[in-house]
Amino acid sequence: MLRPLVAMLVAALAPGIPTRAETATAAQQAEAARFIEQLAKEAFAVLRDSSISRSEAKVRFRSLLRDNFAIEQTGMRIIRKHRAGLTPAQLEAYRKALPDYVVNTYADRLYDFGNAKLVVVRQVARGSRGDVDVYARVTDPKGGRPFETIWATSRASGRWLVTNLTVNGVNIALTQEADFDSYIQRNGFDALVDFMKKSG
Repeated sequence: MLRPLVAMLVAALAPGIPTRAETATAAQQAEAARFIEQLAKEAFAVLRDSSISRSEAKVRFRSLLRDNFAIEQTGMRIIRKHRAGLTPAQLEAYRKALPDYVVNTYADRLYDFGNAKLVVVRQVARGSRGDVDVYARVTDPKGGRPFETIWATSRASGRWLVTNLTVNGVNIALTQEADFDSYIQRNGFDALVDFMKKSG
């Protein structure tokens, strides 16, 4: 009987600490959808800007992704199977190589769609932490069939960030995790970090 009473008192005295996680409200879901629409608008604007070179466009595009993607969260999730066995030095080296590698991974997949158009189809609350999946259809700039995307978003950091992207059923984070796992098993973790540095 004492423990429930103590828990109630703690909750009452510390209103700033949520007693339970909550799913995203309809208003928050709409906010997440607007975030993705604005991100796509800004990204495509950079890619369509004929006044700058392709290399400069890539620099700006990568900067945009760096500011709007949860790089640390994504990167740690990708190596979750191996993290317990890493030394502090290995983890720090990975963290340093991570931003450029993750941004380039997304940039390579999105850069060729500078003339595309993104239309949000729906948004759905995911889990009990206020996360939202934004479903969007992207037209093919070459006239092919539209492809479907799911933008996983989170506001845990105080502002909306993309935590993962699924394109035509291919989950980029899970695919990257499988690739990293295979690479580590064949070559070791230090070799992976070297590969990331060279790719970035």
